[in-house]
Amino acid sequence: MTDIAHQSASVLAEALRAKEVSSRELLALYLDRIERLNPAINAVVTLDEERAYQRADEADEALARGEVWGPLHGLPMTVKDAFETAGLRTTGGITELSDHVPDTDADAIARLRAAGAVIFGKTNVPAGSADWQSFNDIFGTTNNPWDVSRTPGGSSGGSAAAVAAGFTGFEIGSDLAGSIRTPCGWSGVYGLKPTHGIVPSRGHIPGSPGTLAEMDLGVMGPIGRSADDLDLGLDVLAGPNPARSIAWRLDLPAPRATALRDFRVAAWLDDPLCPVEAEVVTIMEAAVEAIRGAGAQVDDTARPVDLEESWHLYLSLLMGMASSVIPAELFDELVGYVASAPDDGSDGYRTARLMTQRARDWQGFDEERHQTRRRWASFFQDHDVLLCPVVPTVAIPHDHAPDQDDRKVVVNGESRAYDNQMTMWSGPTATMPLLPSAMVPIGRTRAGLPVGIQVVAPYLEDRTAVAFARAMADVVGGFDVPPGF
Repeated sequence: MTDIAHQSASVLAEALRAKEVSSRELLALYLDRIERLNPAINAVVTLDEERAYQRADEADEALARGEVWGPLHGLPMTVKDAFETAGLRTTGGITELSDHVPDTDADAIARLRAAGAVIFGKTNVPAGSADWQSFNDIFGTTNNPWDVSRTPGGSSGGSAAAVAAGFTGFEIGSDLAGSIRTPCGWSGVYGLKPTHGIVPSRGHIPGSPGTLAEMDLGVMGPIGRSADDLDLGLDVLAGPNPARSIAWRLDLPAPRATALRDFRVAAWLDDPLCPVEAEVVTIMEAAVEAIRGAGAQVDDTARPVDLEESWHLYLSLLMGMASSVIPAELFDELVGYVASAPDDGSDGYRTARLMTQRARDWQGFDEERHQTRRRWASFFQDHDVLLCPVVPTVAIPHDHAPDQDDRKVVVNGESRAYDNQMTMWSGPTATMPLLPSAMVPIGRTRAGLPVGIQVVAPYLEDRTAVAFARAMADVVGGFDVPPGF
Protein backbone atom coordinates (compact mmCIF):
# COMPACT_ATOMS: atom_id res chain seq x y z
CA MET A 1 0.00 0.00 0.00
CA THR A 2 2.94 2.36 0.57
CA ASP A 3 3.88 1.90 -3.08
CA ILE A 4 0.31 2.71 -4.10
CA ALA A 5 0.57 6.06 -2.28
CA HIS A 6 3.28 7.14 -4.72
CA GLN A 7 1.60 5.98 -7.92
CA SER A 8 0.49 8.58 -10.42
CA ALA A 9 -3.12 9.74 -10.49
CA SER A 10 -3.65 8.07 -13.86
CA VAL A 11 -2.44 4.71 -12.50
CA LEU A 12 -4.54 5.12 -9.35
CA ALA A 13 -7.65 5.97 -11.36
CA GLU A 14 -7.23 2.78 -13.39
CA ALA A 15 -6.66 0.74 -10.22
CA LEU A 16 -9.85 2.14 -8.71
CA ARG A 17 -11.93 1.35 -11.81
CA ALA A 18 -10.44 -2.17 -11.89
CA LYS A 19 -11.36 -2.56 -8.18
CA GLU A 20 -7.74 -3.37 -7.33
CA VAL A 21 -8.09 -0.84 -4.50
CA SER A 22 -11.16 0.87 -3.10
CA SER A 23 -11.63 4.59 -2.69
CA ARG A 24 -12.06 4.09 1.08
CA GLU A 25 -8.79 2.13 1.30
CA LEU A 26 -6.88 4.76 -0.63
CA LEU A 27 -8.36 7.59 1.43
CA ALA A 28 -7.47 5.78 4.66
CA LEU A 29 -3.92 5.31 3.39
CA TYR A 30 -3.46 9.00 2.65
CA LEU A 31 -4.99 10.08 5.95
CA ASP A 32 -2.70 7.70 7.83
CA ARG A 33 0.35 9.05 6.00
CA ILE A 34 -0.71 12.62 6.74
CA GLU A 35 -1.14 11.85 10.44
CA ARG A 36 2.33 10.28 10.64
CA LEU A 37 4.38 12.32 8.19
CA ASN A 38 2.70 15.67 7.62
CA PRO A 39 3.95 17.28 10.87
CA ALA A 40 7.48 17.33 9.41
CA ILE A 41 6.45 19.38 6.38
CA ASN A 42 3.02 20.91 7.16
CA ALA A 43 1.75 20.59 3.59
CA VAL A 44 -1.86 19.59 4.36
CA VAL A 45 -3.50 22.18 6.63
CA THR A 46 -7.23 21.34 6.63
CA LEU A 47 -8.98 17.97 6.53
CA ASP A 48 -12.58 16.99 5.78
CA GLU A 49 -12.48 13.34 6.83
CA GLU A 50 -16.13 12.59 7.56
CA ARG A 51 -17.51 13.93 4.30
CA ALA A 52 -14.60 12.40 2.37
CA TYR A 53 -15.27 8.92 3.75
CA GLN A 54 -18.94 9.31 2.89
CA ARG A 55 -18.04 10.32 -0.68
CA ALA A 56 -15.50 7.47 -0.96
CA ASP A 57 -18.09 4.93 0.17
CA GLU A 58 -20.57 6.31 -2.36
CA ALA A 59 -17.92 6.01 -5.08
CA ASP A 60 -17.22 2.38 -4.15
CA GLU A 61 -20.93 1.54 -4.05
CA ALA A 62 -21.50 3.22 -7.42
CA LEU A 63 -18.67 1.25 -8.98
CA ALA A 64 -20.10 -1.98 -7.59
CA ARG A 65 -23.32 -1.13 -9.47
CA GLY A 66 -21.33 -0.55 -12.65
CA GLU A 67 -21.57 3.25 -12.50
CA VAL A 68 -18.50 5.34 -13.31
CA TRP A 69 -18.77 9.02 -12.44
CA GLY A 70 -15.83 10.12 -14.55
CA PRO A 71 -12.07 9.80 -15.11
CA LEU A 72 -11.29 10.56 -11.43
CA HIS A 73 -13.92 8.20 -9.99
CA GLY A 74 -13.14 7.67 -6.30
CA LEU A 75 -9.68 9.28 -6.43
CA PRO A 76 -8.89 10.98 -3.09
CA MET A 77 -7.16 14.34 -3.50
CA THR A 78 -6.34 17.56 -1.75
CA VAL A 79 -6.61 21.03 -3.29
CA LYS A 80 -4.72 24.27 -2.87
CA ASP A 81 -6.23 26.47 -0.16
CA ALA A 82 -6.72 29.22 -2.74
CA PHE A 83 -9.74 27.42 -4.28
CA GLU A 84 -13.13 27.90 -2.69
CA THR A 85 -14.47 24.49 -1.67
CA ALA A 86 -18.10 24.18 -0.62
CA GLY A 87 -18.54 23.46 3.07
CA LEU A 88 -14.79 23.42 3.71
CA ARG A 89 -12.70 26.15 5.30
CA THR A 90 -10.94 28.11 2.55
CA THR A 91 -8.61 30.88 3.68
CA GLY A 92 -6.20 31.69 0.86
CA GLY A 93 -3.71 32.09 3.71
CA ILE A 94 -5.35 35.44 4.50
CA THR A 95 -6.00 36.12 8.19
CA GLU A 96 -9.23 38.01 7.47
CA LEU A 97 -10.58 34.88 5.76
CA SER A 98 -9.48 32.44 8.46
CA ASP A 99 -13.12 31.42 9.12
CA HIS A 100 -14.34 31.57 5.52
CA VAL A 101 -16.45 28.54 4.56
CA PRO A 102 -17.82 28.92 1.00
CA ASP A 103 -21.29 27.79 -0.02
CA THR A 104 -20.20 26.85 -3.54
CA ASP A 105 -17.19 25.31 -5.23
CA ALA A 106 -14.80 27.20 -7.45
CA ASP A 107 -15.44 26.23 -11.07
CA ALA A 108 -12.27 24.13 -11.17
CA ILE A 109 -13.22 22.29 -7.98
CA ALA A 110 -16.71 21.62 -9.34
CA ARG A 111 -15.11 20.01 -12.40
CA LEU A 112 -12.92 17.79 -10.24
CA ARG A 113 -15.96 16.63 -8.27
CA ALA A 114 -17.99 16.06 -11.45
CA ALA A 115 -15.13 13.85 -12.69
CA GLY A 116 -15.48 11.73 -9.54
CA ALA A 117 -12.75 13.08 -7.27
CA VAL A 118 -12.98 12.68 -3.49
CA ILE A 119 -11.70 15.98 -2.07
CA PHE A 120 -10.54 15.46 1.49
CA GLY A 121 -8.36 18.45 2.42
CA LYS A 122 -6.57 21.69 1.62
CA THR A 123 -2.87 22.42 1.16
CA ASN A 124 -0.90 25.42 2.35
CA VAL A 125 -0.21 28.69 0.52
CA PRO A 126 1.47 32.01 1.25
CA ALA A 127 -0.89 34.81 2.27
CA GLY A 128 -2.91 35.74 -0.78
CA SER A 129 -0.73 33.40 -2.86
CA ALA A 130 1.65 36.35 -3.06
CA ASP A 131 5.03 34.72 -2.40
CA TRP A 132 7.35 31.99 -3.66
CA GLN A 133 7.44 30.42 -0.19
CA SER A 134 4.38 28.85 1.44
CA PHE A 135 3.82 30.29 4.91
CA ASN A 136 1.12 32.37 6.57
CA ASP A 137 -0.10 33.47 10.00
CA ILE A 138 -2.95 30.94 10.05
CA PHE A 139 -1.18 27.66 9.32
CA GLY A 140 2.54 28.41 9.57
CA THR A 141 5.32 27.22 7.28
CA THR A 142 5.42 24.39 4.76
CA ASN A 143 8.79 22.62 4.41
CA ASN A 144 10.28 20.89 1.40
CA PRO A 145 10.10 17.08 1.77
CA TRP A 146 13.58 16.80 0.23
CA ASP A 147 15.10 19.16 2.83
CA VAL A 148 12.92 20.60 5.60
CA SER A 149 15.27 23.57 6.03
CA ARG A 150 14.16 24.74 2.59
CA THR A 151 10.89 25.88 1.07
CA PRO A 152 8.97 23.74 -1.43
CA GLY A 153 8.19 27.00 -3.22
CA GLY A 154 5.00 28.94 -3.69
CA SER A 155 2.37 29.75 -4.08
CA SER A 156 1.29 26.15 -4.74
CA GLY A 157 3.95 24.91 -2.32
CA GLY A 158 1.67 22.85 -0.12
CA SER A 159 0.22 21.22 -3.23
CA ALA A 160 3.59 20.22 -4.69
CA ALA A 161 4.95 19.06 -1.32
CA ALA A 162 1.84 16.93 -0.67
CA VAL A 163 2.16 15.25 -4.07
CA ALA A 164 5.89 14.62 -3.57
CA ALA A 165 5.34 13.18 -0.08
CA GLY A 166 2.55 10.81 -1.17
CA PHE A 167 -0.21 12.51 0.83
CA THR A 168 -2.67 12.83 -2.04
CA GLY A 169 -3.59 11.21 -5.32
CA PHE A 170 -3.67 14.46 -7.28
CA GLU A 171 -3.59 18.23 -6.83
CA ILE A 172 -4.54 21.50 -8.47
CA GLY A 173 -2.52 24.69 -8.27
CA SER A 174 -2.56 28.17 -9.74
CA ASP A 175 0.18 30.13 -11.48
CA LEU A 176 0.66 33.86 -12.00
CA ALA A 177 4.41 34.17 -11.46
CA GLY A 178 5.61 30.58 -11.53
CA SER A 179 3.32 29.43 -8.72
CA ILE A 180 2.79 25.95 -10.19
CA ARG A 181 6.10 25.64 -11.98
CA THR A 182 8.47 26.78 -9.22
CA PRO A 183 7.16 24.48 -6.44
CA CYS A 184 6.91 21.54 -8.84
CA GLY A 185 10.52 22.08 -9.87
CA TRP A 186 11.69 22.45 -6.28
CA SER A 187 9.67 19.45 -5.05
CA GLY A 188 10.45 17.08 -7.91
CA VAL A 189 6.95 16.63 -9.34
CA TYR A 190 5.10 17.41 -12.58
CA GLY A 191 2.98 20.50 -13.13
CA LEU A 192 1.18 22.22 -15.99
CA LYS A 193 0.61 25.93 -16.42
CA PRO A 194 -2.11 25.76 -19.07
CA THR A 195 -2.73 28.27 -21.82
CA HIS A 196 -4.32 31.31 -20.23
CA GLY A 197 -8.11 31.21 -20.19
CA ILE A 198 -8.79 27.54 -20.86
CA VAL A 199 -9.45 26.68 -17.19
CA PRO A 200 -12.00 28.97 -15.49
CA SER A 201 -10.74 30.93 -12.50
CA ARG A 202 -14.00 31.81 -10.70
CA GLY A 203 -13.72 30.91 -7.04
CA HIS A 204 -9.97 31.42 -6.77
CA ILE A 205 -8.62 33.61 -3.95
CA PRO A 206 -7.46 36.20 -4.93
CA GLY A 207 -9.70 37.88 -6.13
CA SER A 208 -12.06 38.36 -3.31
CA PRO A 209 -14.80 35.78 -2.67
CA GLY A 210 -17.58 36.41 -5.17
CA THR A 211 -15.31 37.79 -7.91
CA LEU A 212 -16.48 36.85 -11.41
CA ALA A 213 -13.94 38.59 -13.67
CA GLU A 214 -11.11 36.52 -15.16
CA MET A 215 -7.66 37.42 -13.82
CA ASP A 216 -5.12 38.56 -16.39
CA LEU A 217 -2.00 36.35 -16.49
CA GLY A 218 -3.24 33.88 -13.85
CA VAL A 219 -4.08 30.25 -14.66
CA MET A 220 -5.20 27.07 -12.86
CA GLY A 221 -3.61 23.70 -13.58
CA PRO A 222 -2.87 20.13 -12.44
CA ILE A 223 0.02 18.83 -10.32
CA GLY A 224 0.90 15.14 -10.30
CA ARG A 225 3.57 12.46 -10.37
CA SER A 226 3.68 11.86 -14.13
CA ALA A 227 3.06 13.57 -17.46
CA ASP A 228 -0.03 11.35 -17.84
CA ASP A 229 -1.43 13.11 -14.77
CA LEU A 230 -1.14 16.44 -16.58
CA ASP A 231 -3.12 15.11 -19.53
CA LEU A 232 -5.70 13.69 -17.14
CA GLY A 233 -6.02 17.02 -15.36
CA LEU A 234 -6.29 18.89 -18.64
CA ASP A 235 -9.13 16.61 -19.76
CA VAL A 236 -11.04 17.35 -16.56
CA LEU A 237 -10.31 21.04 -16.04
CA ALA A 238 -10.11 22.63 -19.48
CA GLY A 239 -13.18 24.11 -21.12
CA PRO A 240 -15.15 27.36 -21.30
CA ASN A 241 -16.64 28.73 -18.12
CA PRO A 242 -20.33 27.99 -17.50
CA ALA A 243 -21.52 31.32 -18.92
CA ARG A 244 -19.71 30.71 -22.22
CA SER A 245 -20.36 26.99 -22.52
CA ILE A 246 -23.80 27.66 -23.98
CA ALA A 247 -22.02 28.31 -27.28
CA TRP A 248 -18.24 27.87 -26.95
CA ARG A 249 -16.35 24.58 -27.13
CA LEU A 250 -12.68 23.84 -26.52
CA ASP A 251 -10.94 21.49 -28.94
CA LEU A 252 -7.24 21.46 -28.09
CA PRO A 253 -5.07 20.18 -30.96
CA ALA A 254 -3.23 16.89 -30.73
CA PRO A 255 0.47 17.09 -29.88
CA ARG A 256 2.79 17.96 -32.73
CA ALA A 257 4.76 14.78 -32.03
CA THR A 258 4.95 11.96 -29.50
CA ALA A 259 8.47 10.53 -29.98
CA LEU A 260 11.53 12.61 -29.10
CA ARG A 261 13.04 12.02 -32.53
CA ASP A 262 10.15 13.93 -34.11
CA PHE A 263 10.41 17.09 -31.98
CA ARG A 264 12.18 20.31 -32.96
CA VAL A 265 13.56 21.64 -29.69
CA ALA A 266 15.02 25.01 -28.72
CA ALA A 267 17.16 25.10 -25.57
CA TRP A 268 17.66 28.39 -23.68
CA LEU A 269 19.35 27.30 -20.47
CA ASP A 270 21.10 30.45 -19.25
CA ASP A 271 21.11 34.19 -19.82
CA PRO A 272 23.31 37.09 -18.64
CA LEU A 273 20.21 38.93 -17.36
CA CYS A 274 19.44 36.15 -14.88
CA PRO A 275 22.35 33.69 -14.61
CA VAL A 276 21.42 30.17 -13.56
CA GLU A 277 23.25 28.22 -10.84
CA ALA A 278 26.11 26.35 -12.53
CA GLU A 279 25.10 22.91 -11.23
CA VAL A 280 21.53 23.45 -12.41
CA VAL A 281 22.80 24.38 -15.87
CA THR A 282 24.94 21.23 -15.94
CA ILE A 283 21.93 19.04 -15.11
CA MET A 284 19.78 20.77 -17.73
CA GLU A 285 22.55 20.38 -20.32
CA ALA A 286 22.73 16.66 -19.55
CA ALA A 287 18.97 16.40 -20.07
CA VAL A 288 19.22 18.21 -23.40
CA GLU A 289 22.02 15.87 -24.49
CA ALA A 290 19.88 12.87 -23.60
CA ILE A 291 17.06 14.32 -25.70
CA ARG A 292 19.46 14.97 -28.56
CA GLY A 293 20.77 11.43 -28.22
CA ALA A 294 17.22 10.14 -28.60
CA GLY A 295 17.02 11.84 -31.99
CA ALA A 296 15.41 15.19 -31.24
CA GLN A 297 16.53 18.14 -33.36
CA VAL A 298 17.98 20.61 -30.82
CA ASP A 299 18.81 24.28 -31.44
CA ASP A 300 20.92 25.83 -28.67
CA THR A 301 20.96 29.36 -30.10
CA ALA A 302 17.37 30.21 -31.06
CA ARG A 303 15.74 32.84 -28.86
CA PRO A 304 12.08 33.83 -29.28
CA VAL A 305 12.41 37.19 -27.48
CA ASP A 306 14.83 39.37 -25.56
CA LEU A 307 14.58 38.29 -21.92
CA GLU A 308 15.06 41.74 -20.38
CA GLU A 309 12.58 43.46 -22.69
CA SER A 310 9.97 40.78 -22.05
CA TRP A 311 10.58 40.79 -18.30
CA HIS A 312 9.89 44.53 -18.06
CA LEU A 313 6.72 44.08 -20.11
CA TYR A 314 5.66 41.22 -17.82
CA LEU A 315 6.21 43.40 -14.72
CA SER A 316 4.18 46.22 -16.26
CA LEU A 317 1.21 43.92 -16.84
CA LEU A 318 1.64 42.13 -13.50
CA MET A 319 1.72 45.34 -11.46
CA GLY A 320 -1.30 46.68 -13.29
CA MET A 321 -3.20 43.51 -12.45
CA ALA A 322 -1.96 43.38 -8.84
CA SER A 323 -3.18 46.91 -8.10
CA SER A 324 -6.76 45.62 -8.27
CA VAL A 325 -6.30 43.30 -5.29
CA ILE A 326 -4.37 45.54 -2.88
CA PRO A 327 -6.26 47.46 -0.15
CA ALA A 328 -7.68 50.83 -1.19
CA GLU A 329 -5.67 52.62 1.51
CA LEU A 330 -2.40 51.25 0.12
CA PHE A 331 -3.38 52.17 -3.42
CA ASP A 332 -4.11 55.76 -2.31
CA GLU A 333 -0.72 55.92 -0.58
CA LEU A 334 1.01 54.80 -3.77
CA VAL A 335 -0.88 57.41 -5.81
CA GLY A 336 0.26 60.12 -3.39
CA TYR A 337 3.84 58.85 -3.42
CA VAL A 338 4.08 58.88 -7.22
CA ALA A 339 2.50 62.34 -7.41
CA SER A 340 4.81 63.93 -4.84
CA ALA A 341 8.14 62.10 -5.03
CA PRO A 342 10.72 62.53 -7.80
CA ASP A 343 11.50 59.55 -9.99
CA ASP A 344 14.76 58.36 -8.42
CA GLY A 345 15.07 55.32 -10.69
CA SER A 346 14.55 52.93 -7.79
CA ASP A 347 12.67 49.64 -7.99
CA GLY A 348 10.27 50.99 -5.36
CA TYR A 349 9.33 54.02 -7.41
CA ARG A 350 8.95 51.96 -10.57
CA THR A 351 6.67 49.49 -8.77
CA ALA A 352 4.53 52.30 -7.33
CA ARG A 353 4.22 53.93 -10.75
CA LEU A 354 3.23 50.66 -12.44
CA MET A 355 0.72 49.79 -9.72
CA THR A 356 -0.99 53.16 -10.24
CA GLN A 357 -0.78 53.18 -14.03
CA ARG A 358 -3.68 54.56 -16.05
CA ALA A 359 -5.94 52.40 -18.17
CA ARG A 360 -4.32 54.04 -21.20
CA ASP A 361 -0.91 52.78 -20.04
CA TRP A 362 -2.19 49.24 -19.54
CA GLN A 363 -3.74 49.19 -23.00
CA GLY A 364 -0.35 50.15 -24.43
CA PHE A 365 1.37 47.34 -22.52
CA ASP A 366 -1.32 44.90 -23.67
CA GLU A 367 -0.70 45.84 -27.30
CA GLU A 368 3.02 45.30 -26.70
CA ARG A 369 2.17 41.86 -25.36
CA HIS A 370 0.22 40.99 -28.50
CA GLN A 371 3.14 42.09 -30.65
CA THR A 372 5.41 39.88 -28.55
CA ARG A 373 3.01 36.97 -28.84
CA ARG A 374 3.24 37.25 -32.61
CA ARG A 375 7.02 36.83 -32.34
CA TRP A 376 6.47 33.71 -30.23
CA ALA A 377 4.06 32.33 -32.84
CA SER A 378 6.69 32.90 -35.54
CA PHE A 379 9.30 31.17 -33.36
CA PHE A 380 7.05 28.13 -33.01
CA GLN A 381 6.78 27.77 -36.76
CA ASP A 382 10.35 26.45 -36.67
CA HIS A 383 10.36 24.88 -33.19
CA ASP A 384 7.87 22.71 -31.34
CA VAL A 385 8.95 23.39 -27.75
CA LEU A 386 11.33 25.62 -25.82
CA LEU A 387 13.30 24.21 -22.88
CA CYS A 388 14.36 26.72 -20.22
CA PRO A 389 14.54 27.21 -16.45
CA VAL A 390 11.74 28.66 -14.34
CA VAL A 391 14.04 29.92 -11.57
CA PRO A 392 17.85 30.06 -11.46
CA THR A 393 18.36 27.85 -8.38
CA VAL A 394 17.12 24.76 -6.60
CA ALA A 395 14.89 25.15 -3.53
CA ILE A 396 16.10 28.00 -1.33
CA PRO A 397 16.37 28.07 2.47
CA HIS A 398 13.40 29.57 4.32
CA ASP A 399 13.55 33.37 4.41
CA HIS A 400 10.54 35.09 5.94
CA ALA A 401 11.83 38.67 6.07
CA PRO A 402 8.57 40.69 6.06
CA ASP A 403 9.74 42.97 3.25
CA GLN A 404 10.50 40.87 0.20
CA ASP A 405 12.87 43.61 -0.98
CA ASP A 406 15.13 42.63 1.94
CA ARG A 407 15.42 39.01 0.80
CA LYS A 408 18.26 37.76 -1.36
CA VAL A 409 18.93 34.65 -3.43
CA VAL A 410 22.52 33.46 -3.81
CA VAL A 411 23.36 32.32 -7.35
CA ASN A 412 26.90 31.20 -8.16
CA GLY A 413 28.11 32.92 -5.00
CA GLU A 414 26.47 36.25 -5.86
CA SER A 415 23.60 37.74 -3.86
CA ARG A 416 20.67 38.75 -6.05
CA ALA A 417 17.27 40.37 -5.48
CA TYR A 418 14.66 37.81 -4.41
CA ASP A 419 11.66 38.89 -6.46
CA ASN A 420 13.74 39.44 -9.60
CA GLN A 421 15.14 35.92 -9.44
CA MET A 422 11.68 34.45 -9.01
CA THR A 423 10.17 36.23 -12.05
CA MET A 424 12.91 36.84 -14.64
CA TRP A 425 12.49 33.39 -16.21
CA SER A 426 8.93 32.41 -15.26
CA GLY A 427 7.21 35.63 -16.33
CA PRO A 428 8.64 36.35 -19.80
CA THR A 429 8.80 32.76 -21.07
CA ALA A 430 5.22 31.62 -20.50
CA THR A 431 3.09 33.87 -18.30
CA MET A 432 3.27 37.17 -20.20
CA PRO A 433 2.70 35.59 -23.66
CA LEU A 434 -0.11 33.39 -22.18
CA LEU A 435 1.57 30.14 -23.26
CA PRO A 436 1.28 26.60 -21.85
CA SER A 437 4.26 25.23 -19.94
CA ALA A 438 4.93 21.87 -18.33
CA MET A 439 7.36 21.51 -15.44
CA VAL A 440 9.34 18.27 -15.63
CA PRO A 441 11.71 16.74 -13.01
CA ILE A 442 15.04 15.91 -14.67
CA GLY A 443 17.42 15.02 -11.83
CA ARG A 444 18.96 16.08 -8.55
CA THR A 445 21.99 18.02 -7.41
CA ARG A 446 24.91 16.50 -5.49
CA ALA A 447 23.08 17.59 -2.33
CA GLY A 448 20.01 15.62 -3.44
CA LEU A 449 17.74 18.55 -4.31
CA PRO A 450 15.38 18.21 -7.30
CA VAL A 451 15.98 20.07 -10.55
CA GLY A 452 13.21 20.66 -13.06
CA ILE A 453 13.02 22.10 -16.55
CA GLN A 454 10.25 24.09 -18.19
CA VAL A 455 8.73 22.88 -21.47
CA VAL A 456 7.06 25.85 -23.17
CA ALA A 457 4.74 25.10 -26.10
CA PRO A 458 2.74 27.19 -28.61
CA TYR A 459 -0.49 28.94 -27.65
CA LEU A 460 -3.31 26.42 -27.04
CA GLU A 461 -0.94 23.52 -27.78
CA ASP A 462 -0.88 22.28 -24.21
CA ARG A 463 -0.91 18.69 -25.48
CA THR A 464 2.45 19.27 -27.14
CA ALA A 465 4.03 20.38 -23.84
CA VAL A 466 2.62 17.32 -22.08
CA ALA A 467 3.61 14.92 -24.87
CA PHE A 468 7.19 16.17 -24.76
CA ALA A 469 7.24 15.84 -20.97
CA ARG A 470 6.02 12.25 -21.33
CA ALA A 471 8.67 11.44 -23.95
CA MET A 472 11.41 13.00 -21.81
CA ALA A 473 10.72 10.56 -19.00
CA ASP A 474 11.89 7.73 -21.24
CA VAL A 475 15.44 9.11 -21.28
CA VAL A 476 15.87 11.42 -18.28
CA GLY A 477 14.36 12.27 -14.91
CA GLY A 478 10.90 11.43 -13.68
CA PHE A 479 9.32 11.37 -10.21
CA ASP A 480 11.26 9.96 -7.26
CA VAL A 481 10.07 9.56 -3.67
CA PRO A 482 11.80 11.89 -1.18
CA PRO A 483 13.77 10.01 1.51
CA GLY A 484 11.62 9.34 4.56
CA PHE A 485 8.34 9.59 2.67
